[in-house]
Amino acid sequence: MSQPNGRARRPIPTAVVLATTFVLAISASIARAQALARPIRLCAGGDVTLGTNLDPKWARFAADTLRRVFAMSPEPDSLATQLTPLVSGADVVLLNVEGAIGSGPAPQKCGRRSTACFAFRQPASAAGALRHAVDSGAVLVGNVANNHSHDAGDAGHDSTIARLQAAGIFVTGADTIATAVSLPSGDTIAVLGFHTDTDSPDARDLDAVRRHVRRAADRYPIVVVTMHLGAEGPSAQRTRNKNERFLGSNRGNPVGFADAAFAGGATMVIGHGPHVLRAAEWRGDRLVFYSLGNLLTYGPFKLRDPTDRGAVVCATIDSVARVSNAEIRPTMQIWPGVLQSDSTHRAWRLIDSLSALDFPRTGARVDSTGRVDKPRARVKNR
Repeated sequence: MSQPNGRARRPIPTAVVLATTFVLAISASIARAQALARPIRLCAGGDVTLGTNLDPKWARFAADTLRRVFAMSPEPDSLATQLTPLVSGADVVLLNVEGAIGSGPAPQKCGRRSTACFAFRQPASAAGALRHAVDSGAVLVGNVANNHSHDAGDAGHDSTIARLQAAGIFVTGADTIATAVSLPSGDTIAVLGFHTDTDSPDARDLDAVRRHVRRAADRYPIVVVTMHLGAEGPSAQRTRNKNERFLGSNRGNPVGFADAAFAGGATMVIGHGPHVLRAAEWRGDRLVFYSLGNLLTYGPFKLRDPTDRGAVVCATIDSVARVSNAEIRPTMQIWPGVLQSDSTHRAWRLIDSLSALDFPRTGARVDSTGRVDKPRARVKNR
């Protein structure tokens, strides 16, 4: 048979037909996988450190104080159980693992006379303790994209990942490939972790952030991004669209990062690193928390107002990546490693006021029950 132009139609090679059929089958499979069986409940918290064996003097003093003053054990299993009620009802729990995990000799990170250097390596049992603290029906994701995951050197970093995975914890932030998190429902979502350092996915390279998130969003129905960036301390509660600096280092642009993550297709962005609570912002039906502060930090941290306040955020995510029913569970540490629900609900007021200050049009509103609402529509003058 001839084409209208007079040329004979060439048969399509069998290999091309088979390859095309295979690609279509894979595409159809991915499309089917991208429909969640049911909405999921995500609970996320900020920094978690269950001790440090790199500072023996502090560890001895802290253990003695825990026993004498608070009648508590310094063992990770004992400390981690304080997390259990805060993440109840979750399908997925996301925490920032602030520090290495392991034992034995390690390279020295800080100089003897340093006053602004901290090194954290949690006991080897910390990984199992974190997993045991989360309900067996939920999955736990630990982020290692932070400035303390290499505190015991590269070998200690690798050991941390291995111990977390051996405990049944999904690890994110070790590279730029999204962590595929399989849920008991049969669904799979993706989690990506970033930090302002070249040893981990670099949160300062915003074009790369967008590409990495887009690559995940093209494959998975839900992408949750976690960021460890920003200046630190009581003076770092405000969130602005500019690069922040701390101790002479570029600690990234939190708003620019969120822009890039959402442009790539992220559903939620969870921030930590400043050690204080910050604003939250709605982007349509998607939500970013710029910092959830310190959650459970048993180490030589300076815990005084406002660094003693933290929060666990829980939200529902549906199959079309809409966030709803978000709530803040306020926390307080009265001493390193001594965690309790904050009966004063300080986190509600802090996040509500900071959101209104920093994002007048899009900032989240937190009501008197801890519910995170969208900003009220502005009424136009008639």
